[in-house]
Amino acid sequence: MLSSPKTAIRPLDHLALRGADAAPALVLRGATLNYKDLRDCVAKLAGWLRSVLPEEGARVASWAAKGELSCLMPLAAARAGLVHVPVNPLLKRAQVAHILSDSGASLLIGTAARLSTLAENYLPSGCRCLSEEAATTSMSDADPLGPSQSDPATLAAILYTSGSTGKPKGVMLSHANMWLGADSVSQYLALTPEDVTLAVLPLSFDYGQNQLFSTWYAGGSVVPLDYLTPRDVVKAVERHGVTTLAAVPPLWIQLTELDWPGETAARLRRLTNSGGALTVNLVRKLRTLFPGARLFPMYGLTEAFRSTYLDPALVDAHPTSMGRAIPHAEVLVIGDDGGLAGDDEEGELVHCGPLVAQGYWQDPVRTAERFKPAPAASRYGGTAVWSGDRVRRATDGLLYFAGRRDAMIKSAGNRISPHEIEEAAMASGLVAEAVALGIPDVRLGHAVHLVVRAAPDSSSKTADLARILMLELPNFMQPRQIHWRDVLPISPNGKIDRASLYAELAV
Repeated sequence: MLSSPKTAIRPLDHLALRGADAAPALVLRGATLNYKDLRDCVAKLAGWLRSVLPEEGARVASWAAKGELSCLMPLAAARAGLVHVPVNPLLKRAQVAHILSDSGASLLIGTAARLSTLAENYLPSGCRCLSEEAATTSMSDADPLGPSQSDPATLAAILYTSGSTGKPKGVMLSHANMWLGADSVSQYLALTPEDVTLAVLPLSFDYGQNQLFSTWYAGGSVVPLDYLTPRDVVKAVERHGVTTLAAVPPLWIQLTELDWPGETAARLRRLTNSGGALTVNLVRKLRTLFPGARLFPMYGLTEAFRSTYLDPALVDAHPTSMGRAIPHAEVLVIGDDGGLAGDDEEGELVHCGPLVAQGYWQDPVRTAERFKPAPAASRYGGTAVWSGDRVRRATDGLLYFAGRRDAMIKSAGNRISPHEIEEAAMASGLVAEAVALGIPDVRLGHAVHLVVRAAPDSSSKTADLARILMLELPNFMQPRQIHWRDVLPISPNGKIDRASLYAELAV
């Protein structure tokens, strides 16, 4: 594996070893853990995990809000020689059951209320459940486990992400993938031990996890927050002296609509964005509201963590640019002929280097579609991620997004599979055909619209179908609108004409 010769790669749990003993590391609702506390808690949780899951490489899943256990699990599981499978707290039982079954998880730790929704038929054979309260109590009496000596190339986590078709697929990340991601982000954000990061993003996403990892890499402090309203974010920034805030465009829109006290806004030193592009108007609002903060627009994909960032000094002059490659990443624009695209020529973004994941868990077919040999022009070689995203590189080296190859919906920072929504609609028995589309929306990026044809002899309408979907799908997958049609258009190849439906609804 190639990486910067200046970067020593360590097992992931060594992130807990970096901060000064007395420096704050994790600010929870009822307590603050300094780095000595963090090290002690990771050691005990790892020791307990090893005692209940002695098999090397066993999968342990977590499904909980942002508390002590959720924040410690990535490091503790890695130290115990296990593979962590974080589950988005917003998911519901059908999605959770798929992730547990697909990953082969032996243990699920979660909040009692969430676990109660998993009826016996939703829990895969061989997977047992334990509440986070019980796990926290058990770890207090465990024998602590010392720092891991694992090969950094060893699998450490599986992060589930939706594609354009099928159910969520598990991206396999090694210790090295996540260690180098933490090193990379802490470098270009210039994080320091004095920084305080407000972690508002789900820890089940790579962007969300890195809130922890990059801050701890720099020896800083993390404040996890499950906010109810955007105003909770403003209050937390003031209360904890937050310097760093990562978010997605829909949240930035909400935050710019609030009345920020001048002193509170001035506390923020850096803002980061991923999960969707910032509009020119939103960039201007952020720059006006937070004039003292450096704004970092970023582009990433779970299969390679992150690919590019735009230097804050260039944001005002190039607000629509994706920027350039982050440290430890090589980003190439490859034309349809397989060679490097010329300046201002559109091509596919291909990510090479040590941030490239190990493929999709137990899915060689989809792995082969996305993880392919690096282009001949790559200085790294090996395996690269062919993103499917179309970009162009300007003469000054800055990259610009051109479009997506697949039909995946990106709404409020969430990657949503249209097929998964369609399957849930069809399973209701109320519809014969279903098409889910992402229609441009100012606040969400894209809003989900569902077009359906009623099943024969069905008199059910929107309220009935919406009620079923609310039970089976998480909130971010819920259709903004359900459109009923007597007939769905057919394309020349005999398939439902999605392009025609999109054109009709996007006007």
